[in-house]
Amino acid sequence: MASFEFTTTWHFEAPVLAVFDALTDSLHWPEWWPGLVSVEQREAGDEGGIGRVQRFVWKSHLGYYLWFDIRITRVCEPCLIEGVADGDVSGIGRWRLCEESGGTRVDYLWQVRTERPWMSLLARVARPLVVWNHHAMMRAGAVGLSRYLRRLPTPGGQFVE
Repeated sequence: MASFEFTTTWHFEAPVLAVFDALTDSLHWPEWWPGLVSVEQREAGDEGGIGRVQRFVWKSHLGYYLWFDIRITRVCEPCLIEGVADGDVSGIGRWRLCEESGGTRVDYLWQVRTERPWMSLLARVARPLVVWNHHAMMRAGAVGLSRYLRRLPTPGGQFVE
């Protein structure tokens, strides 16, 4: 099976708690993240989100579909969300958030290996395309989340846009 380690950094002109809330509300990601077809709740987890399991279905820029379940294993509000993936890929995903320059910096780590033979073959033959696809989907997510965050009301009840 093929292994991948991706790191992504996003910057938002939004409070860290607003970004954290958007990232923990993954059932609504399809509203702002292009390529994310659906998110389905499988298990609720505890009041802090630990143990929550959700199924994610993505449609890549290359045309193939990818599904995996994420089980949340660690949450430290508002700076960390970590989960374990199982499905077409398996491994870990970790969101780290911190205040930076009046906004929020988000660092994402995605360490996975493919679990399907066709994916391993694709990774061997077209690894640069798989890497390009991941980065393109993450860029689309950053743009979508930025737009979503601008539509949220400020503490005084006013909208930024």
